[in-house]
Amino acid sequence: MSPLKKEKLNKIRSDLDKLDNSLIKIIKKRTNLVKKVLALKDRKNQIVDQKRINLILKNIKKKSIKNKIDPKITNRIWRNMIFAYIEFERRNFKKKK
Repeated sequence: MSPLKKEKLNKIRSDLDKLDNSLIKIIKKRTNLVKKVLALKDRKNQIVDQKRINLILKNIKKKSIKNKIDPKITNRIWRNMIFAYIEFERRNFKKKK
């Protein structure tokens, strides 16, 4: 790789690192919202809402296409995020009395 390409690569990687830092802050906000949702659930079987999951994925596909993003990428990202939060909710569920 030429020195110029190496320099460009390093700049892009630096931009990606900055973007990752922003994503971490967004994930923290999302986690806090999920905690609020979890506090409202009375039973563990309320954790998975398949209709909501389907609606989210459908909307993400539409938004991806509109924004010229490969919907396969966003679908995989959102599926992984949804299922990671389902596991988070299951681990943190407290039975209500």
